[in-house]
Amino acid sequence: MSNTLKYNDITTFHPGYYVAEIIDNMHISQAEFAMRMGTTAKTLSQLINGQANISNDLAKKISLMTGTSIDLWLELQSSYNKKLIEIEQAKDIDEQKDLVKEIDYKYFIENADLPATKCAEEKITNLCKYLKISDLRILNKSDFLLNLGNTSNNNDILFIKNIICSKMWIQTAINKADSIKTKPYDSRSVKAYLPKLRRLSVTSPKEFIPIIKKAFASFGIALVILPHLKNSEIDGFVKWIDDDKVVLAMSNKHMDANYFWYSLFYEIKYVLLQKVKTVFIKSDNKSITELDVKLAKQLDEFAKNNLIKPTDYKAFSSTQKNSDVDIIAFADRIGVHPGIVAGRMKQDNLITKERYTKLNENYMIVYEMMTNNNN
Repeated sequence: MSNTLKYNDITTFHPGYYVAEIIDNMHISQAEFAMRMGTTAKTLSQLINGQANISNDLAKKISLMTGTSIDLWLELQSSYNKKLIEIEQAKDIDEQKDLVKEIDYKYFIENADLPATKCAEEKITNLCKYLKISDLRILNKSDFLLNLGNTSNNNDILFIKNIICSKMWIQTAINKADSIKTKPYDSRSVKAYLPKLRRLSVTSPKEFIPIIKKAFASFGIALVILPHLKNSEIDGFVKWIDDDKVVLAMSNKHMDANYFWYSLFYEIKYVLLQKVKTVFIKSDNKSITELDVKLAKQLDEFAKNNLIKPTDYKAFSSTQKNSDVDIIAFADRIGVHPGIVAGRMKQDNLITKERYTKLNENYMIVYEMMTNNNN
């Protein structure tokens, strides 16, 4: 190990560098200097070569021997230690620069109020602070935020990018949920609210989003809807903050009437299961999430049956009256958006994709809707 370290434009000298200069100026050997100082030749050699630090005892002995202050030697050691950290940080930043190129930093300017910058180092620093991590590479650790198995052995660049961006989206939603004040979780109130929640599907997002958000907060659920983050493969997730508060987050990537309401009820079921130690992820990417078949069926049936009663759907779908007018009339009669009925019928191959698209409605849900009525 050298007593002089350089990295880019950073240079630092170990206190042993200055001890070596003193020995040279005294024109004596290291062995004699060690004897005069009252230490071993090995300890002095390690100090000179940067392999040992200045201890309080060594600082005292050098100061007495050279007529310098103890503080001088302790400050030299402290300064060296700080420079070592600076060098390590610079190396870490450089090793993250390729990674930050793959991240849509503009997303965090628009949705997390991060300062605009073109400097890779500043982007890394800002993102680490916002995501509450010391290094962006932590996002690829298999046991961080999501349990994805051993992702470190998967060298597929796209997969790694998907994992990292997905976790960034999750942490962003968690950060947003921190500002949502909720009452202690109450499963009975959640269940009792489902019929009213279902009827809100006939209103517009501008109307129902603040209503749902406020109601959910009173049940212990922090509802967060965020714009999709490029390269993120997650459509939504459920994560318990503690026994009294749970985050239910959704992405606006596929935000139409049928998808929104089906996904919302799907994830409400997972909330009701109260698996506090598990992060439930909703994604089409099976590499990121794989649900047990039995559980997936349970969630699916809960969403479908709460949106349209099985008896109502069976009675309607068994008739030959399935024109667009008939579907709209049936949806109006049971109090749901026509797109929900159309989505169910398309899934059962009772209508074409074109008819489903016509009856469905694309939602324009912007984050501003979610920031109203926080308390």
